[in-house]
Amino acid sequence: MTIGDWRSEGAYEHLRDTNWRDYAWEYLRRNDDYQAQYADPEFRARLDAGVHGPERCWGLRFRG
Repeated sequence: MTIGDWRSEGAYEHLRDTNWRDYAWEYLRRNDDYQAQYADPEFRARLDAGVHGPERCWGLRFRG
């Protein structure tokens, strides 16, 4: 297997034991737009406080 070979099943083996929250977070944190917003301290404060807006925009409210 070559590192970065997206066509290889082995490249995704580590995801078999990943729960859906970790899986979602992994791809969200790679999003350039999310990274830009998260760099803003006001955005992070609103997100941490659970203020509606940021979590709705990015789907950061998970049940259970």
